[in-house]
Amino acid sequence: MLKVSNRKCIRRLSDRSLKSSRNRNIIAVIAIALTTVLFTSLFTIGASINYSFQQQNFRQAGGDMHATFKNLTEQQLLELQDDPLAKETGTRLFIGMTNDEPPFNKSHIEISYMDENEAKHYFIEPAEGSLPREGTDEAATDTRVLALLGIEPKVGAKFTIPVGIDENTQDAKYVERTFTLSGWWEYDSAIVASNVILPRSAAEELCGLSTGAPQSQTGKWHLDMMFNNAFHIREKAEQVLANHGYQCSDPEADNYIAIGVNWGYSAAQFDAAADPMSVIAMIAMLLLIMFTGYLIIYNVFQISVTNDIRFYGLLKTIGTTGKQIRRMIRRQAFLLSLFGIPLGWIVGFALGVKLTPIIMEQTSNTGSFVSFNPLIFVGAAVFSLLTVRISCRKPGKMAARVSPVEAVRYTDAGVHLSKARCGKHAARKPSGARLPHMAWANLGRSRGKTVITVISLALAVVLMQMTYTFAIGFDMDKYLADKSAVDFIVGDASYFQTGAGFTSTNEAVPENVIADIDAVGGITESGRIYGQVSGVQEFVTEDWYRQSWGRWNTAEALDLMVQQTEHTDDGLLADRAQLYGMEDFPLSRITVLDGDLSDLSDPTKNAVAAVYTADDYGDPEEQSHWAKVGDTVHLRYVEELEYYYADTGEVIPADEVDAAYMGDRDIISRAKTYRDAEYTVVAAVLIPGSIDYRFYGADQFVMGAERFKQDTQTSSVMTYVFDTADDATDRMEAFLADYTENVQPLFDYESKKTYQAEFEGFRTMFLTLGSALSLIIGLVGVLNFLNAVLTGIITRRHEFAVLQAIGMTGTQLKRMLMLEGLYYAILALALSFALSVTLGPVIGTGCSTVFWFFSYRFTLLPFALLLPVFVLLGLAIPLITCRSAVRHTIVERLRTEE
Repeated sequence: MLKVSNRKCIRRLSDRSLKSSRNRNIIAVIAIALTTVLFTSLFTIGASINYSFQQQNFRQAGGDMHATFKNLTEQQLLELQDDPLAKETGTRLFIGMTNDEPPFNKSHIEISYMDENEAKHYFIEPAEGSLPREGTDEAATDTRVLALLGIEPKVGAKFTIPVGIDENTQDAKYVERTFTLSGWWEYDSAIVASNVILPRSAAEELCGLSTGAPQSQTGKWHLDMMFNNAFHIREKAEQVLANHGYQCSDPEADNYIAIGVNWGYSAAQFDAAADPMSVIAMIAMLLLIMFTGYLIIYNVFQISVTNDIRFYGLLKTIGTTGKQIRRMIRRQAFLLSLFGIPLGWIVGFALGVKLTPIIMEQTSNTGSFVSFNPLIFVGAAVFSLLTVRISCRKPGKMAARVSPVEAVRYTDAGVHLSKARCGKHAARKPSGARLPHMAWANLGRSRGKTVITVISLALAVVLMQMTYTFAIGFDMDKYLADKSAVDFIVGDASYFQTGAGFTSTNEAVPENVIADIDAVGGITESGRIYGQVSGVQEFVTEDWYRQSWGRWNTAEALDLMVQQTEHTDDGLLADRAQLYGMEDFPLSRITVLDGDLSDLSDPTKNAVAAVYTADDYGDPEEQSHWAKVGDTVHLRYVEELEYYYADTGEVIPADEVDAAYMGDRDIISRAKTYRDAEYTVVAAVLIPGSIDYRFYGADQFVMGAERFKQDTQTSSVMTYVFDTADDATDRMEAFLADYTENVQPLFDYESKKTYQAEFEGFRTMFLTLGSALSLIIGLVGVLNFLNAVLTGIITRRHEFAVLQAIGMTGTQLKRMLMLEGLYYAILALALSFALSVTLGPVIGTGCSTVFWFFSYRFTLLPFALLLPVFVLLGLAIPLITCRSAVRHTIVERLRTEE
């Protein structure tokens, strides 16, 4: 076969054909742009949310280094610092924290030395001044610390701050130091801890005051390290240790060094536990967008090829091959993409930038960041081009396969002779002369076009229906049942700090504070929750002890713990326990899984309730507690401990315990003076997270308030909880806000109103996103509908001229076309209704699995709202586009088609 160099000719033909189809080009460019808008906005939102979460997580984690090597000596620091895997490092010498006295009781403030690189990765960049200079009394800190001290942020200002030395040890003490402010930066509320940065010389002087107790953090170095990427961070950190003869798996070994992986990195999180559902959801979203784009782009080119079929037939007559025709159509599609994709980039990125803050406002994060990653635009372009390529494949094949004779006779209608019209039924009365039947028959002439148009319209309705169903399915009662079991909770400020919990009488709510709150009025129900401030032990089987502690310890460490733990004669092991004492009101707010709570209110009965934990969806975990209803619990109230050496059993005198801990021998404690008591488990319960200890580290039991005070011989109120009348809620909110800020700053509160606003914001976020997506896909559907009607009218101009020539009036023609549009709308609504009824319960079940506060509710409201819109579109679009077909006389239209 003779090869002819005709690529230039084919390109010229393709370009001129492209220029001659102005209306088609506009619709195609809009279609490609809308597809790109969906991809770009999705990638922008996804990348920006990921970037925002990372930035906020970095701040919560304290920095953006990949890994941390903790509690190092200076020699270990120097060894690890030069490892070949390290791309970048930063060092920190930790001193201590401020005390928990006002004004620092509601803040977490750490005092340390950091090198310049470490400070940068801790987001410490002074807005004014600089980091402290070596050999001076300078220090740098943020505006929050300065505000707490009442110091104006001005370089050169003097401030005095208490510095904790050997905190959480027997030798804990606080020393005051006065510094000169060398620089300050704005406080970031996302960062858990504020920092006071000292020069190394001042830090080493303060660390010299430490006794060197093994448990003390004072004087410990920390090395933060960056690797070449954020994947497999833990494995790389472990390799760094192995390179220098260290390990992080056995805390008892001499070569043990603890490591931490920065959980702020999404790559690290994804690498640690890739959630299959998340991956499936992302793939499903991409496929949905591709399908949406395919619906319109395919339809545009399918109709275009149908309209130009005679042109392609003539090209086949003069020798153009099918391959060349397919190449022409692809070239036109890609040329149109050059205009559609940039337009989609601009609109999609702008949409993503607008929607990202809306999403981020409903998260626990305090800010949003927009990602300008070039991969957003590259990915959107690649997926859009892939969609375009797939969409024009079938129309290209159709144009390539048509013969010249078929092209001349093509009328955009297949001949479908129904079997019902054959044989003995052939003489049946025809109904084609009626306009409704003619309009319905016209929809069946090009069934593929009709199906695509109806699906694209229905898809928007289904998405809107699912979005609305999803949003109204969020159940505020379920949400608040866990988030806020009562209207108000008042406690020590430290109780509301992350992981702080309740540990001492100093954190108790005094009766005068409760009296002040009661005096405000409007309280309908109230009660005290007493917290444990003394040592309490329970006795459990070895199997349960291993199950409880095995989550946090290696097998070797666990064996040692079992060996060193006190055993009873019947083989039970002593373990710590946590107790609640609850008055009747808080007791009424806990969930009873089994049994009955009435005995807890009777102080003469030795009754307790075993506290179980729930998973993320509120379902109780059966293996979270050993005690069942009817079991007997042996509790020991420890009044005094004695300490002894693990290797010899020699008891250590009380005045020598601190010195003994400085040595190398293992030391164990046991109860010396105590009171034992036995209780019957009368119920298994779940305690709402808002009123529990807010940390979990031991088996928990609930007692009645009077029994708790009687047996523990303590009466420390952990929290005071209460409900208010609706008309008193705002008054109480205002009172507590002022009271805990100005009158009793040691205390803080939480209210149900905060969680209600959080819930509404969460629901609004999904409504906004779903509506935006439905709107864009709705535009695709309307554009598809417009294109189908417009090109159908253009293609059938000759047919319309013939119909009018034999007597059809212009009014009848318009009525027939309006009926066609109305049928499109009705079919789309019928299909969307069927899909919603079928898919709704399935999606509802899936949502209930993911969101524990979701309850599926079917509603027809979106259909009721969209019905008039679709009817209006179905009637208006054909009426408007009909003008293009009848602007010339009947004779002119007949001659043009000839």
